[in-house]
Amino acid sequence: MSKEHDNDAQQDEEIIYVSKSELKRDMKELQEFSIKLSKLSVKQRGMLPLNEEIMQALALADKIRNKHDAFHRNIQFISKQLHGDNEEAVRLAYDKITNKHAQEHIRVAKLEQMREALIHGGNDAVESLLAEHEGFERQRLRQLTRQAAKEMKSGKTGKSFKELYKYLSENIPL
Repeated sequence: MSKEHDNDAQQDEEIIYVSKSELKRDMKELQEFSIKLSKLSVKQRGMLPLNEEIMQALALADKIRNKHDAFHRNIQFISKQLHGDNEEAVRLAYDKITNKHAQEHIRVAKLEQMREALIHGGNDAVESLLAEHEGFERQRLRQLTRQAAKEMKSGKTGKSFKELYKYLSENIPL
């Protein structure tokens, strides 16, 4: 009898208790995420890994957006479907779609920093860049860097300045 009691105790320890309030918070968060999904364009939704049922519910949400109660019920339905489906994959894809602009902005800033470092660093900067990244033509990179430096000294940013940026963006995967 004591063995049965020990077995029951082990099973009780394995059960993780989740409070009702925590479940409600999770569902509220999922409903807010569903509202964000409903605000995406149809093209952006097509890029998300959603099943057909959720896609239809999102299309319906577009039609009933100004009918508060019906829209709320539909959002609850979408949330419930997402909870059972691949929620994490959808969240990752959503983050990629919504942060695309920020990622591109970071990439542009890095390339501009590299261009400035090349112009001000001279041949040493060119050599270090060639050592870090493959795919550059040494002569072309030095030529563009020299011409861009001349343009900077004359006080105007011209053709070589822009060409150097373009050459960097084509050859450096960020």
